Amino acid sequence: MTAIRVTHLEGDQFELSVRQHRLRVDQPVSDGGEDSAPTPTELFVSSLAACVAHYARRFLARHDLPTDGLAVEADFTMATRPARVGEITIRLQVPDAVPVDKRAALLAMASHCTVHNTLEAPPAVSIDLVSTHSAAA
Repeated sequence: MTAIRVTHLEGDQFELSVRQHRLRVDQPVSDGGEDSAPTPTELFVSSLAACVAHYARRFLARHDLPTDGLAVEADFTMATRPARVGEITIRLQVPDAVPVDKRAALLAMASHCTVHNTLEAPPAVSIDLVSTHSAAA
């Protein structure tokens, strides 16, 4: 199991520790933050876009197809009650040299990335309170 730790820095800023990597999150100024980093929600949507890109690149490499120009763009809208991401649109930009007869398979592969599969079959999530003393142990 991969352990991720999130620690408070100041205001709405937090540092995420994933293995040896460090990321930060914040909130926009309009929401009381300093806009020094993406929001957690933006990272959530970004993880989907990055996963789609990863699966697409692997497909192209496996079929000896070019990856120059491969890109993924994502847009999302929020919903309320409860507050959540209501809709995500992903656009997978493929290199022009990818043959038309390979594009449907590429799309199918990219549409079944790990993050997308997780959204389709959500995991059980539990949130437990622990004291600062027991969390440090």
